[in-house]
Amino acid sequence: MSETHVALSNMRVSYEAGELDETSLAGTWHEQLRIWFDQAVEAGLTEPNAMVLATADSEGVPSSRTVLCKGFDERGLVFFTNYTSAKSHDLTATRVAAVTFPWLGLQRQVNIRGSVEKVSQHETAEYWQLRPRGSQLGAWASPQSRVVANREALETSLQRIERRFGDAEKIPVPPHWGGWRLLPESVEFWQGRPSRLHDRLRFRRTEDNGWIVERLAP
Repeated sequence: MSETHVALSNMRVSYEAGELDETSLAGTWHEQLRIWFDQAVEAGLTEPNAMVLATADSEGVPSSRTVLCKGFDERGLVFFTNYTSAKSHDLTATRVAAVTFPWLGLQRQVNIRGSVEKVSQHETAEYWQLRPRGSQLGAWASPQSRVVANREALETSLQRIERRFGDAEKIPVPPHWGGWRLLPESVEFWQGRPSRLHDRLRFRRTEDNGWIVERLAP
């Protein structure tokens, strides 16, 4: 057994930062997510809106990557990307996804899965105007998920886009760029506890479009 394997086998943390029970849970999943999100911000966690997005293609081959949540409400969670990217191809093919907020510093995670839809052009335009100019130019310049020859090819593409828009006060939204909304069917709040007896409370959508809360074994 290698030294590295031994070291990994012995890595463990006793989760004692908090607890979660039904009496302290908010009335809706989005209210509970807001409470935990605000606490993650207050705790100074790095990019608390980062979430791991899991998708699968039409043949069931999975992929995951980290994206930034840019808003959530009772409808769902929103993130923005290139509509020609690998993730967007997956979402277009299957219309389902899952995300995880890995708030390790608080010994918490939130796991959400459901169907997806594109956000409206109006919502996309509103968010686009909030993006830094460099990020706007990058969205035009990068053929996301495609193979490129080298870094220089990306830099050359960016320079071409910079010349194209010159000193334009406003850069338009690329036609291949916009938002996706994850419409939750299941939202699990996970709080680490000692002896691996973690608290797992799940909001699950019912057939009549209501919600029930269930406790899951760790």
